[in-house]
Amino acid sequence: MSAKTFEDLFLDELKDMYDAEKRLVKALPKWIKSSASKELVTVLQDHLGQTEAHVARLDGAFRQLGRSPERRPCVAMKGLLAEGDDLSSESHDPLINDAAIIAAAQKVAHYEIATYGTMREWARQLGRSEIANLLQQSLDDDSAVDRRLSRLATTLNTEAAAAR
Repeated sequence: MSAKTFEDLFLDELKDMYDAEKRLVKALPKWIKSSASKELVTVLQDHLGQTEAHVARLDGAFRQLGRSPERRPCVAMKGLLAEGDDLSSESHDPLINDAAIIAAAQKVAHYEIATYGTMREWARQLGRSEIANLLQQSLDDDSAVDRRLSRLATTLNTEAAAAR
């Protein structure tokens, strides 16, 4: 990171999140394919569509800054996705696998929520209200996904625990 100014810091985080979302677009189809629950598949498919919209919003944020979209490797997302792949490949029991995928997806969503919330505030401080609005939309999407995953986890985790 080469942030010398607050705007540099914001731009670095924008690049980081752009990379994170691009990685997530590639990872979600694997988790969808590995899911046994139809409800989980639906939530993950919706999250994939939203993630693609997040990439488009970040493209728009870069354009508003007069820049081409750029990626800076997101170490956090790389780690979260690798952990999710490990968790979901450890069990051959579909209920346990789905519980692991939900856990991994929620970790990713929480990272996105934290990052979009921070970036939105930074955009506001920089007087970039249009970018702040784009970031708020992505924050709202991820918050909704997290709520859906929590509701689904209540049912699936109960079934997984009962199957032990």
